Amino acid sequence: MTVSVCIFLAAITWMVFGQTLGDDFINYDDQNYVYENAKITGGLTLAGIAWAFSHVHAQNWHPLTTISHMLDCQLYGLKAGGHHFTNVLLHTAAVLLLFAVLREMTGALWRSAFVAAVFAIHPLHVESVAWVAERKDVLSAVFFMLTLGAYMRYARAPSIARYLAVAALLALGLMSKPMLVTLPFVLLLLDYWPLKRFAPATPVESKANWLDWWERQSRKLSGLMLEKILLIALAAISGTVTFLAQRQALGWTEDLPVSLRFNNAVVTYIAYIWQMLWPVKLAVFYPHPENRLSLWEIVLALAVLIAITVAGIVLRRKRPYFITGWLWYLGMLLPVIGVIQVGWQGRADRYTYLPQIGLYVLAAWAVADLSASWRRQRQIAAVGAAILLGALTWRAWNQASFWRNSETLWTHTRAVTSDNDVAENNLGIIFLGRGQVDEAISRFQTAVDLRPENAPAHDNLAKAFLQKGQVPDAMLHYRKLLEIQPDNVEARNILGTVLIQQGRVREAIEQWQETLAMQPENGNAKSNLAWVFATYPEESVRNGTQAVQLAAQ
Repeated sequence: MTVSVCIFLAAITWMVFGQTLGDDFINYDDQNYVYENAKITGGLTLAGIAWAFSHVHAQNWHPLTTISHMLDCQLYGLKAGGHHFTNVLLHTAAVLLLFAVLREMTGALWRSAFVAAVFAIHPLHVESVAWVAERKDVLSAVFFMLTLGAYMRYARAPSIARYLAVAALLALGLMSKPMLVTLPFVLLLLDYWPLKRFAPATPVESKANWLDWWERQSRKLSGLMLEKILLIALAAISGTVTFLAQRQALGWTEDLPVSLRFNNAVVTYIAYIWQMLWPVKLAVFYPHPENRLSLWEIVLALAVLIAITVAGIVLRRKRPYFITGWLWYLGMLLPVIGVIQVGWQGRADRYTYLPQIGLYVLAAWAVADLSASWRRQRQIAAVGAAILLGALTWRAWNQASFWRNSETLWTHTRAVTSDNDVAENNLGIIFLGRGQVDEAISRFQTAVDLRPENAPAHDNLAKAFLQKGQVPDAMLHYRKLLEIQPDNVEARNILGTVLIQQGRVREAIEQWQETLAMQPENGNAKSNLAWVFATYPEESVRNGTQAVQLAAQ
């Protein structure tokens, strides 16, 4: 029966995601992760592996993910279908491992199969599988499941070798995606249920018994936490490296008051649950609501979170899976819920990939318990599961179809969200690439109108205006871009060139000198300055000695 379940799980996974093998790369992070990154497109080499471990890639330190992209380029070149194939293969492996681990931990075949099936084809997971740049999700998921399995074996028969295996797998997972920093917490939850490593929750008949029980629980919890010190240390190191790597991407959200970030985080926890239950209008990018959330939304979301948490605590003895599943969801989402975040998004489907497994477990075990007394419970459960999985398969297949290429993805995103400056900007890039400059300018202008601090949109708008010969407009947006990103040396170099063409030599020199102050080895700035100092007719500008010095560097 287990083999049949595995075949079924693999079949529904490929039924949904097999179509992605015909998809293109998209113009959102795929270029940084793969097709415009010379370190990646060069394939798998010893120098490349050394670079992966010693450098930040796309504002993350995830060397195993980086190496996996290099390997794909070695195998498939820049044929996007091969890269998608690897993603689907890794997701399939994660699905099968989840089933195997849950089945072994709980002994519940069908509930474990149901959880794995929902994980396999839930529409919220399309982003993690269909997006090449999200290789880190599916690769880290494999190590996440392997870590759970290794920990289960360790918990049943502790040994140093088994403990080191857990630590090694966690380290590999963290080198795939740092979001696994919460995995030690998940292991502690599993200690409570289903591994039952806490002191038995025996009835308390007197104050003395209660104190004795509490003392035993405290000792056991302390021991279980102490046991995970190495795992916590690995997570802390990974978290620190990630924070340092992503500091430059934190700028805009640091400008948001903490209260607005907290409000969005509270509402987002509930929004993800709603999307789990009703997965429609899913998008690759959801604009941050900033101060647009109403008080009733925030209060209601907070009340629901508190109520469910209290229910889990109250039911912890009779329904221990409840508190484990619920805290799994809350805890795993914490690093990406938005109190400290990277980028402009309000939330992201990909962040639910592993956290919502906790909710699937909670739901599967709760339904089984609540329906235990029903007549023909097995038949009713089978029919209900079939209907639900059929609906999810259809929705996921439909959602995956939007990832065919950049235009289908961003057109869909624009249709299901409102005031989406990122969608407008990326559609503008597509039109600009086709030579439809006026349409591109319209999209870029809409993007900067929606979010004046959208630096990429200002950059693209400036380039589009240059193509149209509208130099003053281009210069205006380059200056706005530099107000947002004063360390953007590429923009400074281009602005300097435009200023030279306008005869504003001293301003151009100023831009290139500022570039060299920030990046002393910038070759473009050096050559531009050398050319101006060597050839400009005005003696007040011409400086042959400095031109020679710059040219010689």
